Amino acid sequence: MKIKEIERLYQDSLAGQYDLNEAAGIFSLVLESISGWSLNQINIHIMQEASAVQYDSLLAALSELKTGKPVQHVVHTAWFYGKQFEVTADVLIPRPETEELVEWILQSLNPDADVLDIGTGSGCIAITIKSKRADVKVRAMDVSEGALVIAKKNAALHHTEIEFLQEDVLNYSTEQKFDIIVSNPPYITQREKEEMHDHVLLHEPHLALFVTDENPLIFYKAIADLAMNVLKPDGYLFFEINEYLGKEMIAMLKGLNFTDILLKKDMQGKDRMIRCKKGA
Repeated sequence: MKIKEIERLYQDSLAGQYDLNEAAGIFSLVLESISGWSLNQINIHIMQEASAVQYDSLLAALSELKTGKPVQHVVHTAWFYGKQFEVTADVLIPRPETEELVEWILQSLNPDADVLDIGTGSGCIAITIKSKRADVKVRAMDVSEGALVIAKKNAALHHTEIEFLQEDVLNYSTEQKFDIIVSNPPYITQREKEEMHDHVLLHEPHLALFVTDENPLIFYKAIADLAMNVLKPDGYLFFEINEYLGKEMIAMLKGLNFTDILLKKDMQGKDRMIRCKKGA
């Protein structure tokens, strides 16, 4: 069977879940993982016969994809800020909007800064910051032991020296001081669940996704309280946020006496990130 014919099989089999272009993109990701080919090489070889190994592997991956499993979990990797990260069901799949948050942080970093990443997951934020700025010191924490296993693997993969901690931010304290604290904590309310795709609901960790409708800012408030105690004067606090809770976030941060509060839209025009400063 020609590789192009298997691509069409992917498009037909995944038609209820993805459009034609999305299915073709997923096929390319799987084939790249199996063959080691670049996208250009895939285009060169697309009309040739698949080898037996390629055929069997592509069909096995398709069977997983048809269950709703995200392609990143099928190939065990996801791209973030130009780097590949290992991902499993223990961590969130890195999103493009989080790349925008990292870019904002990198623009704000002073030399030799101390950075704390809370709820690190795959480690994509902490590792990207450290890989781009070798002079900064990065500490990353998560409550999930499984997530930290993956984050440590990714740190080793990208040759980044990061201190990892297994801690629950709702009960965390430290004497260390930081120039920047960043977090992408759980922020999806229970009522928003029905709007979400099964790819997320069934295959990504609910611990990293959901909060109650009654207290949607629980993690933000805990992190902001911590930041007030451990940020250095003029230190920055960065959050990725729920697009529907920007006003509530600003009010909460003002109530804690943070200054220079800036709500920023992502490339899709959604209120997705916020930065504020601890006054001197």
